[in-house]
Amino acid sequence: MNHYVYEFAEGSRGMADLLGGKGANLAEMTRLGLPVPPGFTVTTTACRVFLATGTEPPELGVEVAHALAGLERAAGRGLGRTDDPLLLSVRSGGRYSMPGMMETILDIGLCDATIAGLAKATGQERFAWDSYRRLLQMFGHTVMGVDSELFEQTITSLKAARGAADDRELDAADLILLTEKFKALIHREAGEKFPQDPIEQLHRAIRAVFASWNGERARIYRRRDHIPDGLGTAVTIQAMVFGNLGADSGTGVAFTRDPATGERGIYGDYLPDAQGEDVVSGVRNAVPLSELKQLAPRTYVELTDHLRTLERHYQDLCDVEFTIERGRLWILQTRVGKRTAEAAFRIAYDLLDEHLIDRREALSRVSGAHLTRLLFPRFATNSTDVPLATGIAASPGAAVGAVVFDSASAVRRAAAGEPVILVRKETTPDDLPGMIAAQAVLTTRGGKTSHAAVVARGMGKVCVCGAGSLTVDPVSRCLTTRSGVVVREGDTISVDGTAGTVHLGALPLTSSDVGRALESGKQTGPLSQAVLRALSHADAVRRLEVRANADTPEDAARARRFGAQGIGLCRTEHMFLGERKALVEAMILADDDAAREQALSALLPPQRSDFTAILAAMDGLPVTIRLLDPPLHEFLPDHTELAVRAATAAPPDPRDVQLLAAVERMHERNPMLGLRGVRLALAVPGLVAMQVRAIAEAVAQRLRDGGSPRAEIMIPLVSTVEELRLVRAEAEHVLAEVSDETGQTVHCPIGTMIELPRAALTAGRIAEAADFFSFGTNDLTQTTWGLSRDDAEASFFPGYLDKGIFTDSPFETLDEEGVGRLVTIGVQEGRAANSRLAMGVCGEHGGDPASIHFFHRTGIDYVSCSPFRVPAARLEAGRAALVVG
Repeated sequence: MNHYVYEFAEGSRGMADLLGGKGANLAEMTRLGLPVPPGFTVTTTACRVFLATGTEPPELGVEVAHALAGLERAAGRGLGRTDDPLLLSVRSGGRYSMPGMMETILDIGLCDATIAGLAKATGQERFAWDSYRRLLQMFGHTVMGVDSELFEQTITSLKAARGAADDRELDAADLILLTEKFKALIHREAGEKFPQDPIEQLHRAIRAVFASWNGERARIYRRRDHIPDGLGTAVTIQAMVFGNLGADSGTGVAFTRDPATGERGIYGDYLPDAQGEDVVSGVRNAVPLSELKQLAPRTYVELTDHLRTLERHYQDLCDVEFTIERGRLWILQTRVGKRTAEAAFRIAYDLLDEHLIDRREALSRVSGAHLTRLLFPRFATNSTDVPLATGIAASPGAAVGAVVFDSASAVRRAAAGEPVILVRKETTPDDLPGMIAAQAVLTTRGGKTSHAAVVARGMGKVCVCGAGSLTVDPVSRCLTTRSGVVVREGDTISVDGTAGTVHLGALPLTSSDVGRALESGKQTGPLSQAVLRALSHADAVRRLEVRANADTPEDAARARRFGAQGIGLCRTEHMFLGERKALVEAMILADDDAAREQALSALLPPQRSDFTAILAAMDGLPVTIRLLDPPLHEFLPDHTELAVRAATAAPPDPRDVQLLAAVERMHERNPMLGLRGVRLALAVPGLVAMQVRAIAEAVAQRLRDGGSPRAEIMIPLVSTVEELRLVRAEAEHVLAEVSDETGQTVHCPIGTMIELPRAALTAGRIAEAADFFSFGTNDLTQTTWGLSRDDAEASFFPGYLDKGIFTDSPFETLDEEGVGRLVTIGVQEGRAANSRLAMGVCGEHGGDPASIHFFHRTGIDYVSCSPFRVPAARLEAGRAALVVG
């Protein structure tokens, strides 16, 4: 038989699933002997019954009546009594804190029959009528569905008639009139009168709180914080205490430490002669909690004693609501306090030093998401300006610069010392120089895994994508907002990659002390000290290695400073841009073997030089080099641009004509699934040999220089073992040739990316020809879901998230049921066929906290992510080890 109601003395903090966080903590404080107003909690189970059936459980009425009788005995007053009436608060309280998202109704029990008794018992007629009008306003809106604005309009009209600046200037007679106006308003708008039976008020309030679980703001909050919809809310019923009974009364909120910085000490606000909702609504300015020490010294000492008791008991920052009623202190609520990322680290390691928690617990209380927020520059102040546009927060941080609309302008202006923001409809590999030069990248298309987003994150560059309310006109060199604001090239804008917003003008910036500390390994204050301690602990307990995705020696060196244990993905296509692009064009335009070999020979020295520098930066650590992956047409000029040039030039440039013919010849309707990766390696003679030779010669050079190079060769987009065997044979032949030519033993493990469903499903066969697997989860997600990531995130993803089809974008957090199942199959079957097979992940999911926990459980050996995500990945890998044990 279900038990739907628990008195506070019957519960404990371990019953949050049943009693909600609020009810469980009130029960815990009651057990600790703290001054908690008596009450009881209706369980989440009762709420789930109500949500499923539309009615309360049949037993609930009897259980509420029994608990209410106990509450009346404890309070020494009765609900509905006319001489000294008991008033109740009815509050929501889910398993997870959702502040302000569900409903609260106060002063239940007031009615025409009890109002005089309240006035007499308190000796304050105005207070009694003010409480009655508050109940009518709350109950009328929350329970009876009357528009809250109508109540506000009624109050405003009365204040105007009386010449009152705020509610406190209305006297008892005014409040009596206001109460009658509210009752008439409820009758007119709701079609029924305000209920005068306190028991009816109570049960209707309980049902209204149940129903608020499915209110719009509650659903939005749950979606954002990934709280399951099926939990339901508990309802806490408690005797009212009043902070608005005079100068010896008041209400406040206290924190046992500073929730913004984590500093030790008591922090909070206090509002004399007020109720709790006055503090929350901001209708009056509170004073610092420290002033309570002068206003009521003994009460302040009592409060600080209770705060210390709670922090020691909960072993964490506590957020406490309290009321002082005529000199008597009541603790109304406590919960583990929400905190900033900075406070999370400082509090965890301060509590460790105070011997309240151990190292394992300290590490579990900080997260990769916390650390990520600390690493990037941010705007020093919270702007109240309405942003020019809002897009997808693709790469965090804050940047200010002049708007430019093409890569060349970005490079030119940046070289002259001017900070710039590169604004494009979308970026391509051709934009890489401009992206490197720019402080931030802003696009009107694409999502968090678009080219702009992935490359920007890899460089630690601020990026906002998919700002669809902006129209970019690269010809007129301007962008226009929907409201008609025009921003021209050279105008200054501010881009917030954390919030996904764009602002006109320059907002002030502050740099990240934590980022500097992580790169240097030097502590610059208590925050960086706590972060370094957390990372040291994570490194000591984690099983997963953390590598970086890096394509340049600079990125490799930075990744190593951030603690990367190698490079898990070095993309060779980024080495073919800029001045070298002409060499790639020559290879594409070659009309015979000799011309193609000449072009490939010209590409060999710069490739070798790049690999040598990257291997030097990562000396002694593995560097996984992916052979050319994208289709060749991506290295050619835009088709429209070429067609216009060929049509308007007189005579047309023969090279433009050649390039246009090549673009048209290579056009594919779906290039993502076309001639790329291993297919390109097999279709273009000499391409694999050139790249493998460049790698092998770089290894030989490093060996001659006394280094310890550990190059690995990765073949992309393999779908069948036969593809891998053919390319592997060619690669091994070249490695042997270079070993003979140089007198150095060049050994490079050869593996493949698992980024197609077929590859995962046939992993056992492919493992026979591989030394390692690296799961390319970006493309594996696309091909499993049948999605184009750039198009999907900018089109229907928002609707899918709103409807709850997605709880997260599958491009941000790995889809464990689908894509994760393929990864699991790949790991299990690959290792069954080849026990020495190494397993890694090189998609963007390698830096996602939730995905890292999955990869740990699945048995992956390492994850690889953007250099700036390496510290957060190290931290999460350590936390994952704690969870699994």
